[in-house]
Amino acid sequence: MNEQPRCALRARPPRHPFPGSRFSAALACGALALSLHAPAVRAQQPPEAAADAVRTFLERETRGLPGQVRITVSPLDARNQLPPCAALTPFLPAGTRAWGQISVGLRCDSPVAWTAYLQASVAVMADHLVTKRPLRAAQIVGPDDIELRHGDLAALPGDTLTDAAQAIGHHARHAVASDVPLRSAMLRIPPAVQQGQPVRVISAGAGFSVASEGRALNNAAPGESVRVRMPNGQVVTGTAQAGGSVEVAF
Repeated sequence: MNEQPRCALRARPPRHPFPGSRFSAALACGALALSLHAPAVRAQQPPEAAADAVRTFLERETRGLPGQVRITVSPLDARNQLPPCAALTPFLPAGTRAWGQISVGLRCDSPVAWTAYLQASVAVMADHLVTKRPLRAAQIVGPDDIELRHGDLAALPGDTLTDAAQAIGHHARHAVASDVPLRSAMLRIPPAVQQGQPVRVISAGAGFSVASEGRALNNAAPGESVRVRMPNGQVVTGTAQAGGSVEVAF
């Protein structure tokens, strides 16, 4: 049981040159009692430091992407109860790439271990192809059928074409309306990877790149998804690249 603060005032204080001294003593006693019962103020993780750590991490992850990268990070809750961290370590959950709307992990190991997640947006502003006029099924795409438009690649399908050379001379698989982002799936593009073909698998992540060999399980044009069986039997999914390689992001 907490002991109450002891403050005593004489019923008849001795004469004092300052008449208000008894009242001042009472105020001091009351202030002491309040300070002893006031809740302790807990330190918390500064939201600005957390957002800065995630932003710096995403800037590093997006180096080399085409066009202009715009990163927006939602701040950590200002009412968070997380203890301040000596060294913040951002990370991307498995299977997540720094692209579009994502959740970024933030890990602390010292002095108290905790993990939090911040929402972020990575926009990649660059040119991409759109149909300038409608395409008929089996029509051969010509220079006058397409045009470049500036936009956010992260908001478009992953196989959206970005270079006229990727489309000109290829047949349309089906009719395509005008003013539509042109995708490799809309055209009869020779596959970069064929089913059963040995492929070079490039695994890339933060500050590393590892190459290995595998065997493709499906046909895929450049930019399309392809599944690859690795020598140990594991099946991974990546993106077919021109030249027959497969990129797997971590």
